Amino acid sequence: MKLGKEVLRLAVPSILANITVPLVGMVDIAIAGHLGGDVPGASLIGGIAIGTMLFDLLYWNFAFLRIGTGGLTAQACGRKDGSEGGILLRALRLAVISGLVLIAVQYLVVQGAFLFVKCSPEVRSLASEYFYIRIWAAPATLSLFALKGWFIGMQDTVRPMIADLLVNGLNMAVSALLSFGIPGLFEGLGFKGVAIGTVVAQWSGLLYCLLALRHRYSRCFHKGMAPAAGPGFFSMNLDLFLRALGMIAVYIGFTVISARYGDTLLAVSTILMKLLMFFSYFTDGFAYAGEALTGRYLGAGSRDGVLSAIRSSFAWSWAVAALFLLGYGLGGRWLFSLMTSDPSVLQAGEAFIPWLLLMPLAGCPAFVWDGIFAGATASADLRNSTLLCALGFFGLWFAGLRFLPEGADTGAIHLLMAAYFLHLLIRGLYLTIRFFPIFVNEKLTI
Repeated sequence: MKLGKEVLRLAVPSILANITVPLVGMVDIAIAGHLGGDVPGASLIGGIAIGTMLFDLLYWNFAFLRIGTGGLTAQACGRKDGSEGGILLRALRLAVISGLVLIAVQYLVVQGAFLFVKCSPEVRSLASEYFYIRIWAAPATLSLFALKGWFIGMQDTVRPMIADLLVNGLNMAVSALLSFGIPGLFEGLGFKGVAIGTVVAQWSGLLYCLLALRHRYSRCFHKGMAPAAGPGFFSMNLDLFLRALGMIAVYIGFTVISARYGDTLLAVSTILMKLLMFFSYFTDGFAYAGEALTGRYLGAGSRDGVLSAIRSSFAWSWAVAALFLLGYGLGGRWLFSLMTSDPSVLQAGEAFIPWLLLMPLAGCPAFVWDGIFAGATASADLRNSTLLCALGFFGLWFAGLRFLPEGADTGAIHLLMAAYFLHLLIRGLYLTIRFFPIFVNEKLTI
């Protein structure tokens, strides 16, 4: 019971913060979908989808800044050896340098991406405009990755919660204000206001985190602090980088493939993905709790504590999955209608709403195991699970494509959804199998 309360203490702030993340995406899409004017709503939604995809392509390569920093910090916290500050400083240096490099090569990124991404000229123009504005937040965004992981590793999910609420709240408010303007005072910037709102929000979040560090954790950054301990920093991050490539391949592949079937089905696929991932931001709260507790108990040498943390994280996550299964079943159509008022998108999306029911069942084990293995810094298994599920995703897509008749665009999107859920099933199954040799048979050094 005590550990269950500890899981809740760590998970609830993360959940409160995480639910604002898909809300930002939904609001961005809703803003684009309701701007009106000469550009069709489907094209504006497609511009957001492709522009966001380009940032996913970049930023998921740096997921190790959160995952690696969180796992290493949690274990250092359990050991109580004073190496926590060194872990964060190393991660922040890498984040800032990487962000500046991304700004420097922004033109090459966009031009290179559109060699592979096929979409309408209207969507390409809007996505490029979005990218060239939002890229100026890159150093702040990558630094926030590292800071969020570090706070979680320190068993503190309140600070990242406040940061996320600040960032996402500002993102929604400033984006809406800049896009629509204020009648009689400010005409509004239209589509570009969405990107500017994101830049303002990211830098504001970084400022808050730095002030929180100075106020609460200054003791971790004194002279002579212990060097960062744990697994080789670069070898672990190489595994996590390869894991990110697998994640990118699936999620970017999803968007690129759906873009081939026209702006309407691209908009439908984008909305479906936003609604599907809404569940992940809830269950990720328990994944973060499992990550923090697993790392802490490993650092302290408590194998029983590790196993108890895993059981508690899964128990709470499956309870949330049951609620989402009910919610998607009863309110899926209503949720879809919140995202757009475009009649063509609403009509086309009707056939795909039942796919929402699979997300809680397939996503729960995949997402929670990710957190557990991250806390254990079992980076090789995270790498292998993601590369395998990427093979499953593209294997089913290309195999099924051979049997689709010419012009079966709706059937192609159904096939794409099936491939997406297969990748989740493979990911969860692989990590479940790896649980026994790593955590039960004591091959993991603790």
